[in-house]
Amino acid sequence: MSAPTTTAPPKTYDQDEAFKASLEYFKGDDLAARVWVNKYALKDSEGNIYELTPNDMHRRIAKEIARIEKRYPNPMSENEVFDLIKDFKYIVPQGSPMAGIGNPYQIASLSNCFVIGNDGNSDSYGGVMKIDQEQVQLMKRRGGVGHDLSHIRPKGSAVKNSALTSTGIVPFMERYSNSTREVAQDGRRGALMLSVSINHPDSEDFINAKMEQGKVTGANVSVRIDDEFMRAVKDNKNYVQKYPIFSENPKITREIEANKLWKKIIHNAWKSAEPGILFWDTIINESVPDCYADLGYKTVSTNPCGEIPLCPYDSCRLLAINLYSYVENPFTDKASFNFDLFKKHIAAAQRIMDDIIDLELEKIDKIIEKIDADPEGLEIKGVERNLWINIQKKAKEGRRTGIGITAEGDMLAALGIKYGSDKGIDFSTEIHKTIALEAYRASVYAAKERGAFGIFDSEREKNNPFVLRLKDADEKLYYEMQEYGRRNIALLTIAPTGTTSLMTQTTSGIEPVFLPVYKRRRKVNPNDKDSRIDFVDEVGDSWEEYVVFHHRFKEWMKIKGHDIDRSYTQVELDELVKASPYYQATSNDVDWLSKVRMQGAVQKWVDHSISVTINLPNDATEELVGQLYLEAWQAGCKGVTVYRDGSRSGVLLSNEDKKEEQETASHSPFPTTRPEVLTADVVRFQNNKDKWIAFIGLIDDRPYEIFTGFSDDEDGILIPRWVNDGLIIKNRNEDGTSRYDFQYENKRGYKTTIEGLSHKFNPEYWNYAKLISSTLRHGMSIEKVVDLINSLQLDSESINTWKNGVARALKRYVADGTLAQKQKCSNCGSSNLMYQEGCLTCQDCGSSKCG
Repeated sequence: MSAPTTTAPPKTYDQDEAFKASLEYFKGDDLAARVWVNKYALKDSEGNIYELTPNDMHRRIAKEIARIEKRYPNPMSENEVFDLIKDFKYIVPQGSPMAGIGNPYQIASLSNCFVIGNDGNSDSYGGVMKIDQEQVQLMKRRGGVGHDLSHIRPKGSAVKNSALTSTGIVPFMERYSNSTREVAQDGRRGALMLSVSINHPDSEDFINAKMEQGKVTGANVSVRIDDEFMRAVKDNKNYVQKYPIFSENPKITREIEANKLWKKIIHNAWKSAEPGILFWDTIINESVPDCYADLGYKTVSTNPCGEIPLCPYDSCRLLAINLYSYVENPFTDKASFNFDLFKKHIAAAQRIMDDIIDLELEKIDKIIEKIDADPEGLEIKGVERNLWINIQKKAKEGRRTGIGITAEGDMLAALGIKYGSDKGIDFSTEIHKTIALEAYRASVYAAKERGAFGIFDSEREKNNPFVLRLKDADEKLYYEMQEYGRRNIALLTIAPTGTTSLMTQTTSGIEPVFLPVYKRRRKVNPNDKDSRIDFVDEVGDSWEEYVVFHHRFKEWMKIKGHDIDRSYTQVELDELVKASPYYQATSNDVDWLSKVRMQGAVQKWVDHSISVTINLPNDATEELVGQLYLEAWQAGCKGVTVYRDGSRSGVLLSNEDKKEEQETASHSPFPTTRPEVLTADVVRFQNNKDKWIAFIGLIDDRPYEIFTGFSDDEDGILIPRWVNDGLIIKNRNEDGTSRYDFQYENKRGYKTTIEGLSHKFNPEYWNYAKLISSTLRHGMSIEKVVDLINSLQLDSESINTWKNGVARALKRYVADGTLAQKQKCSNCGSSNLMYQEGCLTCQDCGSSKCG
């Protein structure tokens, strides 16, 4: 009788071992290595790591895909799958599939995103709480969630409970937002999308909800805009809001000026990058799943990044194809795109995606088994169980997939095509048309072998614009789809691919390169040797800055014979960028209208949607934002988000800010809201042995605020002596507290930022400076402010020295010819004292005092 065999426990690694090995794998890219180890390496709840490098992960995924493949005819082998996904070169499962496939240590879904919702217009507290619980249950399984609030009755509506009237949408936004922030996801924070229809009477409250500090911080918000509203905007007409929305017999109607609400949307987006816009009629009309709306596939909202519109309880798994890897001879005159290999891999990617649905169904079975085994009664766990039963039904019946791309910006650069140019738009459109045709062809082929999705009906789809586009491009594919059906109800998307692109070491999604060369900071510890200090932050920590090259820019440098290891001056770096295909093709360089048109052209070949952000400079106008939105609608985009540089950090107002704002409005000629950016003068002065510096924020050349403290010593602030002016920028720290940064331009024309003026100086000086700034903002005349400063009774000698310096600095801004109040000439005793160039001059005896 043979002895029983024993299985050795799997080998484990500690964090340092895995990081060291993956750092070597990523060729020294510490950011990519840390992302992989922290987010995707197989680990258990005790922190044991079971994979040493990403190729261990790729082998894990390949084994599971090959296991599913064996269920069907002509299966791919494990090695075939591994060769497609290894090294992040061609096909890259994203996020949840990467972390969850073959993972026995977590009971989690493989879906990246979900949408939930109640049937009909249920807005009872029971319905609200059900959605809240479902949201939490999904987030604990690693999913991002979206849901729509258009079913909630407007503020002030009659209700039959003790409240008598409804509180409206905003309180529920806060509830769902708070729930998101409470759920941990292995170092990630849950992601939530809240949407509402522009047709809802509370849509303006929804649009404004995030404009106050601390409100709805756990959710992205988007407003669903219909074509009728857009036409009303374009024609400057009124628009009728209803509840229930779009009802033929509404309980509530409200006629509004469309342009007034449109300008509010634009202003808020300009100021805070939200709300995003969803062009809802375009989404519904183009949606293939909405051909089955009466069977439960009516789209109601999107996932948190907006690239997957979904019906309630449907979900989607994401996968990206690395476009850069299909460029042969990149960055040379012989560069070309290998369309034959690309088409072959698209078909394989769609097949892998369908396999992942089977793996997801296995995961859902395990989740339901776990719920059933839990000791709680059905009254506690019933909502969770029904949630997963509903998700299981949609996954099994519709088999939705989400094939996308990454490295679009690098692909174009490697081919020598400028991102955003007409040639670039045409080539990108051809790429996405190819993906659409080959993915749908693969889905039809899979239907022959594996069967069509459960409710496929070619008659329902015959007038769908997307399906008709496929027909025009490839009639043979269309008629085969009519004959055999399709394996998947919808197939395509373009997601942001944030951490995925870190590991592919490429540009993200459809976006251009952010910067081909940038600076990164490394914290300098007191005992570090051979390090230099380039930057000191607001809490006094020291940092060394070093140049980082975008990986594919570095590849261009190598191909062109540039030394990637030597140290370059800023001027030399600028010349390198100028000579590269990335020149004037960064996210801040690309013509914004061209990017919108590109999105509209590509969207024609993506059956879900596209996650893309239009990056604008800080000085972009609200009019430009409105123009971009209108162009996006006309170009056929399904959604659009704009981000104006610095807008998100500068928008939020604390309650203290709002109070000051209200008081200032009634007394001051200054703007009621502190502008995000002020021009500033730098004034240096010395009293006795103390050297001081003042940063004076100006509006119309008049002092609006002041920051002062010691200069040029270890406790103060250090800037070059030649800097006499710059900008004061209001920002927010991560904890929500405000700070004021000073930015100046060096002699080479590059900007340097000193963070946190309010934290650089002695707190006592800062408190007095706040007092003085408050009086300035309320419009008190400079000479009266100077008198106020001079009248302060201060015990400390150094504070008195500071007081004298501040008064001297502000006197510079007193208009010449202004009479001094309640002061006499120390030489002749005359009260006829007048300011001349900041100095008090006696008009009787001519003596001058500048102290």
